[in-house]
Amino acid sequence: MTQTAPSAPSAPSAPSAPSSPGSPAAPPPGCPAHTGGGGTDPLPLTSATGAAEPREVYRTLREEWGTVARVELEPGVPAWLVMGYRELLAVTRQEQVFSRDARNWRDLNEGAVSPRSGLLPMMAWRANVIGADGPEHRRLRQPLDDGVARIDQRKARRQVEKVCTELIAEFSPHGRADLVSEYAAIVPLLSIASLFGLDRSEGQELRRALVALFGSADDSQDGNRHFQEILVDTLCERQVNPADDLTTAIIHHPNLRTDAERLQSMVVMISSGTEGVNAWISHALRLMLTDPRFAARLHGGRLGVDDALDEALWRDPPMNNMPARYALRDTELGGRRIRRGDVLILGIAAANDDPAIRPDEAGEPGNRAHLAFSAGPHVCPAQVPARLITRTAVNTALHLLPDMRLAIRAEEVSWQPSPWTRVPVSLPVEFTAAPRRPGQG
Repeated sequence: MTQTAPSAPSAPSAPSAPSSPGSPAAPPPGCPAHTGGGGTDPLPLTSATGAAEPREVYRTLREEWGTVARVELEPGVPAWLVMGYRELLAVTRQEQVFSRDARNWRDLNEGAVSPRSGLLPMMAWRANVIGADGPEHRRLRQPLDDGVARIDQRKARRQVEKVCTELIAEFSPHGRADLVSEYAAIVPLLSIASLFGLDRSEGQELRRALVALFGSADDSQDGNRHFQEILVDTLCERQVNPADDLTTAIIHHPNLRTDAERLQSMVVMISSGTEGVNAWISHALRLMLTDPRFAARLHGGRLGVDDALDEALWRDPPMNNMPARYALRDTELGGRRIRRGDVLILGIAAANDDPAIRPDEAGEPGNRAHLAFSAGPHVCPAQVPARLITRTAVNTALHLLPDMRLAIRAEEVSWQPSPWTRVPVSLPVEFTAAPRRPGQG
């Protein structure tokens, strides 16, 4: 659902950045507006995504730093976390200042980031739509937009509903389930995999690879390699045996000139669609199970499912933090001096909670001004299918499991380790067991 996807490590080869005539003059040394926020060590970004209440962490950072905070991606690797709503829009809309091309990342070029770093599958450059700006980005973006436009939404909704119903039928006789591992993580995977012509077992392999990849830990690069191996096999098969699926459409799209570009288009669409939608489904169900106000509004009909889904995006967007932009020249943002080559992380969750634009806690029903899908030229192209899958999954669970309840305390919900995504490890629930169907064990 976001346009963030794995990036393979590449040899640094920084393109020349534009000169900066007319850019703000460098502030005098020691200027309070440009120094660190109180002299403390940078906060590890995973401290926020893994917190019980990340908004409190971001609010503390905002009190110390303002709208742009110094954080640490891994030991010794700094970044700027953009937490202001208006500042985030400025970054995403100014390609001439803030590039998606990681070859501009100074710390990577100078060797401060290890070639074995778990950050690289998500952040290092490769020749795909995510790493491009301007005309090249538009050329590579068109196949994604065309692929989404060719999806038959009525057929897709029926397929998603079938997946949801079958998954619930598998665990409903037990009277208990984990709504993440047995439902939310599987629904988008199987739904999106089927659009590309992958079967269920291939979809499960993709899921395991993506969990490792998004974790940005020691096994991240292994996950990235396995993820691509599965997609390369699928592309080779469709070149020999075309079918009515997105893989075949990508192979024949005139904007994609090489097999590498075709592979990267699949990487972007599948990786951004599965993990983000998993998180969106999980958060909506979690709020229903843990927040009486949210549940009452949803069950009482005063909050439509789409409004509920948007409230979940406001409160806990799937990509809490989205990598990355790279400064092409010295500039200023939110009162901070940004140097050429600095890396900036889009603090989606923090920007959604910016009191300058959203002073009330609940927000207006139907308000879709959140930044969960990012903004600017790189805004997520798959918002419609992501919402279709999430809405169908939540509706089906509400209909077939009307009395489900969380089997642990709300504060016991834990989170998958990642500086980027915020996905529950599990959501164990209990409910009235359904009769077993004939043939069920």
